[in-house]
Amino acid sequence: MRRRTVLAGLSASGAALTRTTAEAGSVPRARNVVLVHGAYADGSSWADVIGLLQREGLKVASVQNPLTSLADDVAATRRVLALQDGPTVLAAHSWGGTVISEAGMDPKVSALVYVAARAPDANEDYAALAKRFPTPPANAGLVYSGGFGQLSEEAFLRDFAGGVDPARAQVLYAVQGRISDELFSGKTTVAAWRSKPCWYAVSRQDRTTAPELERFLAERMKAKTIELNSSHLSLVTQPQAIANLILEAAGLRG
Repeated sequence: MRRRTVLAGLSASGAALTRTTAEAGSVPRARNVVLVHGAYADGSSWADVIGLLQREGLKVASVQNPLTSLADDVAATRRVLALQDGPTVLAAHSWGGTVISEAGMDPKVSALVYVAARAPDANEDYAALAKRFPTPPANAGLVYSGGFGQLSEEAFLRDFAGGVDPARAQVLYAVQGRISDELFSGKTTVAAWRSKPCWYAVSRQDRTTAPELERFLAERMKAKTIELNSSHLSLVTQPQAIANLILEAAGLRG
């Protein structure tokens, strides 16, 4: 689907917007939303966004990724998609963007939403792509043991969950998802964003994924893009802005 960029402006919430709209037709109205979490997290990271979407009458499900391999995470997402009835928005944070780029080809998926998320092309070496951009500080805090990795407490609180209420950040650290040391080596076989309408939320203060990389990915997929003054966890620090983006992708906001 070809799209055109209209104008960059400022939203009521203070998020910078780059509007990208379909040249013909409109986004199908969805009644379901499936949320996919990233590495170093679990499905509870979407908790505040879930409540906001449910108040709008949407059926919401949050995937629990095993974080053992790309194939395993895609399978977990497909199992949840199989339970949906009708058009579904598939939204992802961080690593979850790789998962929805593969699983998003499901015919039920009406739109894709990426939140500070990876968005590899088919068979792309994402690590090589990321090296073209500044190295985020969180990388230095990744430690492995027994074939699984996690962020150190210091890196998690400072670089991953920056701006989150300290007590909430400690809870998120406690439920941190441990990743297989082979997780990031998986490559997608398709890029669903090439054929589905896309939205993207860039985190300007991100210390886990370079904001410059996020902007590149959003532009490459011709997504409607917002920029938030947020750390990597904008879904926690600015849940209303993320919910609004998902609602627009669901055809419930103009």
